[in-house]
Amino acid sequence: MTEALAAATVEEASPGSARYGRILLKISGEALLGTRSYGVDPDVCVFIARQLGQVRSMGVEVAVVVGGGNIFRGLAASAKGMERATADFMGMLATVMNALALQDALEKADVPTRVMSAIAMNEVAEPYIRRRAMRHLEKGRVVILAAGTGNPYFTTDTAAALRAVEVGAEVLLKATKVDGVYTADPALDPDATRHEHLTYGQVLADRLAVLDSTAVSLCMDNDLPIVVFDMNRPDNIRRAALGEPIGTLIHGGTTDER
Repeated sequence: MTEALAAATVEEASPGSARYGRILLKISGEALLGTRSYGVDPDVCVFIARQLGQVRSMGVEVAVVVGGGNIFRGLAASAKGMERATADFMGMLATVMNALALQDALEKADVPTRVMSAIAMNEVAEPYIRRRAMRHLEKGRVVILAAGTGNPYFTTDTAAALRAVEVGAEVLLKATKVDGVYTADPALDPDATRHEHLTYGQVLADRLAVLDSTAVSLCMDNDLPIVVFDMNRPDNIRRAALGEPIGTLIHGGTTDER
């Protein structure tokens, strides 16, 4: 993520033009790295905050789940011998750090924000209570949901799907470094093509590594559409909230629907 990209302006949108009234945005911890090898790039947080502020100005209620892989990955630590539950709890704490960094950028952009944590830490975040989270959304606050589900053995993708269903989000927006789901890794296979549409069943049957199977199954059971898109392109969060055909749409209908 370059400074020019972080400073890019986005097109104004009129209130009420969004397709979705309430969205949940899932951002990976790695997305916050920018050009760094570790930690949080403030320019990336500013870049995200500006877009979220614009989406909110359109009347869209915004919840965010952020990962922690830029600081600590529980699964990787477990593979190296650390007890899995301990490693996962450490990963949850990393997501809280990222949530606070994003909150700081949002508040500096005059966007009212609340961080809610699934693990109690009252000095830095509110406890996650579903009805309170929904009330914050109704008041126009961006709600950042940290610490995953509060339980080990669940990814932040699953946390995003769970929270989206709980708060009544109309879509799960999965922000990635690529512009959708491909037939193969586009970095390794030049012939890889992007899917515009996929069904939940296709993602599960083909073991496509866009979200983990638990997250996809939860979205399928609750008919929650998923949009996978490239967050590094200016204005893409707003475009996704508008329902514009960017990235890959995962849903329960046929593959020719949008």
